[in-house]
Amino acid sequence: TNVYMKNPTMTPEATISASGFFSSLRFHVPPTPRNLPYFPVFAQVCQEVSSLQELGLAITDDQISEMESHVYDVDFAKAAAEEKLTRHDVMAHVHVFAALCPKAAPIIHLGVTSCYVGDNTDLIILRDGFDLLLPKLAGCIQRLAQFADKYKNLPTLGFTHLQPAQLTTVGKRACLWLQELMMDERALRRARDDLRFRGVKGTTGTQASFLQLFNGDSSKVKALDQLVTKMAGFQCSFIICGQTYPRKVDVESIAVLSSLGATVHKICSDIRLLANMKELEEPFETTQIGSSAMPYKRNPMRSERACSIARHLMTLQGNTIQTAATQWMERTLDDSANRRITLAEAFLSADSILVTLQNICEGIVVYPKVIERHITQELPFMSAENVIMAMVKAGGDRQVCHEQIRVFSQEAGTQVKQHGMDNDLVERIRKSPYFAPIIPQLDTLLDPKTFIGRAPEQVGQ
Repeated sequence: TNVYMKNPTMTPEATISASGFFSSLRFHVPPTPRNLPYFPVFAQVCQEVSSLQELGLAITDDQISEMESHVYDVDFAKAAAEEKLTRHDVMAHVHVFAALCPKAAPIIHLGVTSCYVGDNTDLIILRDGFDLLLPKLAGCIQRLAQFADKYKNLPTLGFTHLQPAQLTTVGKRACLWLQELMMDERALRRARDDLRFRGVKGTTGTQASFLQLFNGDSSKVKALDQLVTKMAGFQCSFIICGQTYPRKVDVESIAVLSSLGATVHKICSDIRLLANMKELEEPFETTQIGSSAMPYKRNPMRSERACSIARHLMTLQGNTIQTAATQWMERTLDDSANRRITLAEAFLSADSILVTLQNICEGIVVYPKVIERHITQELPFMSAENVIMAMVKAGGDRQVCHEQIRVFSQEAGTQVKQHGMDNDLVERIRKSPYFAPIIPQLDTLLDPKTFIGRAPEQVGQ
């Protein structure tokens, strides 16, 4: 993803790199050097040359000024024509840049390799990509936290194995989602903060060419590396690398994005399931059409879209692992074409699902009456233990009580499953003389809020 540099002719492959990774995240389409915050390719060249001068090489201020004045004067058409001749993307731009800077031409790209330009640029873009995603992730966390707090006391059926289980609350369930997003925020932040610059390392990482330029002065080579690293906004660079920065960096970077994809997929899948039960819905506009054939449909299309893109994002980690595994010795070119697609698509996919998720979280609609009805259908079965405890306290026999409720439960279940009737277990208990001692407290025993444990308190914590 050496964006704005690779494949200057806008081929399908170039579209992903040149108009994709960085500019599309900022909604700049198509990119031009003038609407970018920097132009990494030539900016890298200027940084390196300026540092060489600072360390004593015979480079004039005029040469540096000439390069700096033409950093944004990029002729993509000429670069495309040059690449057809050279079959080398970086050298095509170097030749075009040198033509713009005749005074500086003799020292442009001095001592460096294509990966000095490409890999260092990639690391800058990875860092800036994380910087763009983290605020959007924080926005999702904030909206979901507000939702969880609002509904922390609203009881709802819990589900294990997708079967009704003990009650929870709507807010507590949202905290399951929220907790995973917070783990993703930590993972993205760590991945960004762990990034190191490739720096100035030469063709195979030994810095041999720079040692020659400085007449064997190792301290100046190290100083050059540190200067360029700081100019790029990094605190440190890799001490050890081959021709490229370790492709394990891509593995780690895309792994956290793939993990984010899994989180968003889980959240939106839950929302789709709950929408099917009509307990809640994602935002649905008053003029929105759910189906061209069925006018009553209210399809969860935002959640479906997020799940679709999240699945693609989750698969991209495999590409980075394969690429890291096929880097023979100091480097092979198995990585280049694959990375231009994989890295760009990963960040674009993550951006897309976060934008969609925030939109969903800002407008989730909850239907308490539907939730209450579902609780009413299942709670009588769940309350059996409370009823037994109350009867024992009132002097009853635990085993006899258990048998009474077992029989009533089976009969009520038959009414629900075979006849489509409501659950009448509570009514059977009310009408039974055996349970007369606890009838006055039965409503209290069946209050859903007595079944949610510490859920509201957990939400607050």
